[in-house]
Amino acid sequence: MSFGVVIVAAAVRARRSVRALQVGLVAVAGLFVLAGALVNAAYLMRGDDYATFASGSTIGFVRDTWASLVVPHHHLFIGLLVAFEATVGVLVLLGPRAREVGLVAAIVFHVLLVSFGWGFALWSAPMVVALGLLLRASRRRPDALASWSGAPTSRGTPRRTLHGV
Repeated sequence: MSFGVVIVAAAVRARRSVRALQVGLVAVAGLFVLAGALVNAAYLMRGDDYATFASGSTIGFVRDTWASLVVPHHHLFIGLLVAFEATVGVLVLLGPRAREVGLVAAIVFHVLLVSFGWGFALWSAPMVVALGLLLRASRRRPDALASWSGAPTSRGTPRRTLHGV
């Protein structure tokens, strides 16, 4: 939940603040790598089978497909989910094109998450808006993360780092 709060708060300010954009992008990476990929990997290693995950869906196809395809082969499908989440988390920290792909993938992921039940809309709706705001800000400032490390930007001048050095 705390990653989500940081993402939404940073996204609101990202259009006017490069620091907010940086914080938002790092929080998205944290959400997908730590709260997504690592948590799901831990659940998979613990033996969870995700059998009830789709039970709240109002779409029969989602419930039936989850029960008949994903649950019996959950090691494969949750393994793919872990790989996807880790990839999205890394992509948002890379260059402008990779970041855009990662943010679009994160948006699509959150839109599709609603198909598992309306309760997910409470999480997904603000996340889709926030991720969209981060995407827009990132397009306006493609070198935003170059300044994170103090590396030269596309304009050739170094920017302050988050630590003020």
